[in-house]
Amino acid sequence: MASELVEPGYSPVLSGRQVRMIAIGGAIGVGLFLGSGGRLAAAGPALVLTYAVAGVAAFFVMRALGELVLHRPTSGSFVDYAHEFVGPWASFASGWMYWINWAFTGIAELTAIATYFSKWAPHVPQWVVALGALVLVLAVNLLSVRLFGELEFWFALLKVLAITLFLFVGTWLVVFSVNDAGVHNLGAGGGFTPHGLPIVVMSLQAVIFAYSGIELVGIAAGETKNVHQVMPKAINGVVWRIAIFYVGSVLLLTLVLPWTAYSGDQSPFVTVFNSLGVPWAGDAMNVVVITAATSSCNSGLYSTGRILRAMALKGEAPAVTSRMSRRHVPYGGIALTAAVFLGGVFLNYLVPKQAFDIAIAIASLGVITTWGTLLFCQIRLRRAALRGEIARPSFRMPGSPYTNWLTLGMLALVVVLMAFADEPQRIAFYSIPLLAIAIALGWHLVKARRGRAPRPPATGPPPLLSGPVPPPDATPPLSPRS
Repeated sequence: MASELVEPGYSPVLSGRQVRMIAIGGAIGVGLFLGSGGRLAAAGPALVLTYAVAGVAAFFVMRALGELVLHRPTSGSFVDYAHEFVGPWASFASGWMYWINWAFTGIAELTAIATYFSKWAPHVPQWVVALGALVLVLAVNLLSVRLFGELEFWFALLKVLAITLFLFVGTWLVVFSVNDAGVHNLGAGGGFTPHGLPIVVMSLQAVIFAYSGIELVGIAAGETKNVHQVMPKAINGVVWRIAIFYVGSVLLLTLVLPWTAYSGDQSPFVTVFNSLGVPWAGDAMNVVVITAATSSCNSGLYSTGRILRAMALKGEAPAVTSRMSRRHVPYGGIALTAAVFLGGVFLNYLVPKQAFDIAIAIASLGVITTWGTLLFCQIRLRRAALRGEIARPSFRMPGSPYTNWLTLGMLALVVVLMAFADEPQRIAFYSIPLLAIAIALGWHLVKARRGRAPRPPATGPPPLLSGPVPPPDATPPLSPRS
């Protein structure tokens, strides 16, 4: 089948088990392991409702992605879909917004690694740990896709096992009321919404960020064997695991300890295991959350390298980002993202306490743009199928187009709410016009460069001349110079 062909330059080395774990691992990062602690401290037990609402949105985004991937697998993912179903300008804008998402997500991940590491070495500067983590993930991504896939498989597996262990331990604590765990904690310290419902709603931005990375499975499609069999299973697997890992974990966190026990300075999972009184439990969980953050940062380099190469091949990104190594690694795009990660290391030097919140607020804008692009492209795919222009895949977005518009409306609400939230979110909101201007200028330069580029020689038949056309077997008339 044509759709099973591998994109030029890439090698189909990712197996089904690796793709499924990349999909799961991409959805489990610092938004859950670190960010949920700070959000619980701010919003209280009602945070679980925010995770549930965002989880529904994530479900529809994943199903929209699944239909697009089965229509045409590509490592360009939503960038290529935006080009096909909306236009070149949409491809350009969504691609760069996705890059901004992962560039700042990587900064958040590096900040989280440094924050976790301070549990053992509080006197080591935060930026030093962040720099060491950056060197590690850069080396992994530059060596080979096979190494990335295998390492990410084990990273993701460790995250899944840790969350599963927490779910069992947390359930045991609640059922047997160990350490005063129980339903009464939902109303402790001021009630289910101790600071009011508006604060709960305001947390949507951070929770949306927590779900970022679910789209990685679509980018991996260009390097996956047996796409039509692997992808539906991988996408459906992400959906139900999100419900269990995210909503289930946050609910248990609110039941095991009062919400006042959590803070943004430590992973809430480490807080829970420290409360058990087992000396090594908190340290073991700290190893896991460091692995989770490293894994997510690793995935960010992987995805942006492929997205930037897809854009560079269309002249929409610097030409250097299209370069591939002999190991089929797009090292140019990876290097560009790593350079921004290095700027994040400097941010950890300047404002170590605010670096994480600023990074996730700006990254959220990229997440919202990516999700919105996927939802809108699926609407266009459906319309094209209804017109008989393309065949619609059997793996479809449920409730389309109504579920698309409802989810898009929720994403728009999140953006508006950022203007009334805390300072990092307001910084991100007021940066929207600057981002829009930068992308518009970039697109103008791309169009201008294309206009100046020499046209390739025509390869088709010569244009028809006026006058009667001689029959095919007629002898061409002699010219006056013959």
